Amino acid sequence: MSRLPHRFDLEALAEYEEAARYYASQQSGLELRFITCVEDAIARICDDPERWRIFDGREVRRVLTQVFPYGVLYTIEADHVLIVAIAHYSREPGYWRHRLR
Repeated sequence: MSRLPHRFDLEALAEYEEAARYYASQQSGLELRFITCVEDAIARICDDPERWRIFDGREVRRVLTQVFPYGVLYTIEADHVLIVAIAHYSREPGYWRHRLR
């Protein structure tokens, strides 16, 4: 399978940006480390989206980021990977389910 492009659910993109702003407020440059970790996880997903097991019964899969306590939750669509959530480990499980189509 060739590398798939990715798209963000709008709420997932907003939570990604919010988390980056949070890390920026904690320490100068920390948001760049966070963004790098998330983008690395997304690149791994797009290179081989079926590599990770189904995390949720609705075909949602999860890749954990390195260093930061986040997971990238996604579905495999016909022509792209849909990023459903950039979820912190301590958030309520399944809060993102309403985003599934």
